[in-house]
Amino acid sequence: MAQVQLIMPKMGESVTEATILKWLKNVGDKVKADESVLEIATDKVDSEIPSPSDGIITQRMFEEGQVVQVGTVIAVINTETEAKVEQPSKAPDNGTHTSSQIPAKEVAAPAEPKSVHVSDAPRSSVGGRFFSPLVRNIAKQEGISTAELETIPGSGLNQRLTKNDLLNHLTKRRQPASSPQPQPAPPVVPIPQPYQPQEFKQPSPTPAYVPSPGENVEIIEMDRMRKLIAEHMVMSKHTSPHVTSFVEADVTGMVTWREKMKKEFEKREKEKLTYTPLFIEAIVRAIRDFPMVNVSVDGTRIIVKKDINIGMAVALPSGNLIVPVIRKADHLNLLGLTKAVNDLANRARINRLMPDEIQGGTFTVTNVGTFGNLMGTPIINQPQVAIMATGSIKKKPVVIEMPQGDTIGIRSMMFLSLSYDHRVVDGALGGSFLRRVADYIEQFDTSRTL
Repeated sequence: MAQVQLIMPKMGESVTEATILKWLKNVGDKVKADESVLEIATDKVDSEIPSPSDGIITQRMFEEGQVVQVGTVIAVINTETEAKVEQPSKAPDNGTHTSSQIPAKEVAAPAEPKSVHVSDAPRSSVGGRFFSPLVRNIAKQEGISTAELETIPGSGLNQRLTKNDLLNHLTKRRQPASSPQPQPAPPVVPIPQPYQPQEFKQPSPTPAYVPSPGENVEIIEMDRMRKLIAEHMVMSKHTSPHVTSFVEADVTGMVTWREKMKKEFEKREKEKLTYTPLFIEAIVRAIRDFPMVNVSVDGTRIIVKKDINIGMAVALPSGNLIVPVIRKADHLNLLGLTKAVNDLANRARINRLMPDEIQGGTFTVTNVGTFGNLMGTPIINQPQVAIMATGSIKKKPVVIEMPQGDTIGIRSMMFLSLSYDHRVVDGALGGSFLRRVADYIEQFDTSRTL
């Protein structure tokens, strides 16, 4: 019997396990090569796993909701015409998976264990409470026992313990006990003390909404990605004091050049020429001029990033949002940026991104003009310190300053907005950087080729 094993693939350098969200094929179903068999989720992105060959599913080694290590066999496919269908194996109750589930090659000697970051805490407690891989890893690093995990209130679905719940617990645990207040000293001239920032305390979860009798409402449970987005956005506002600056840019030259080039580019490259790579090119040039925008904050330390990795927000058909990253964007010319933008955007919309492709961004751009918006005040994508929004391009009458005098003309204008972290980016830096991006856009070379 010719069998092919379907293996849990490596989804990125930092990913060692994934959760099975949904089986798309049952035991006994026929599959074709590259046809999706199941959906999985890491802590970064959801993906579909395709079949490596034509055949029939004869075994499924795990059930939906189980966490599987990278490199583990998750299903068996019979490639012969007459396939003997076996009942799906069930994973052990303790959540561990052994190689006895399917036949495997003999091992001559025990291999030296690989350095895989796995928590000692079980995936679920005696009381049936589920702990995610991320929570277990943090618990292991901080020396938190399962008994202590049980005592921490959870704000996730069904009181699930989230990363933020655990980090808030650690913050409170590390705070020293209050010491008795000293007796009042004789009156002296007060000495100014340095400002001590207060630790943010996570607010209590909002009580569940209960509609009143006869109320005409519909309650929709957030999907997994929307929950992650919600947590990330709230965390960002609690972390960074946001400030937003605006400029208006004359993009007439850029618009004229794109209109001239887009048909030729689409015919030659079989893909569209959008404004996004043109904006990214200007942003990269401005970051070179103002490198302190390309940083992150670690307590009282500023981490200056030498690589310029541009994240671009992409709206998904589900209504959710994802931010794939163009790594080392400063090493790409305009054609390379265009190819990268189109590739990442297309694969994002069909759920084909790898986890590493949405990590490591140092600056983000979001195009609110796609939806007809003039401007926006975007939320910073932590741990970055700035994000730019590009508005819609509109023709309007504008005063044009000429050597021989001012005149009024019809120009293509747009607003650019920059939200930045006021802990490290002041108005002078944020405003100067934003103005420099607009300058590069306005000075676009209309004689260039692509």
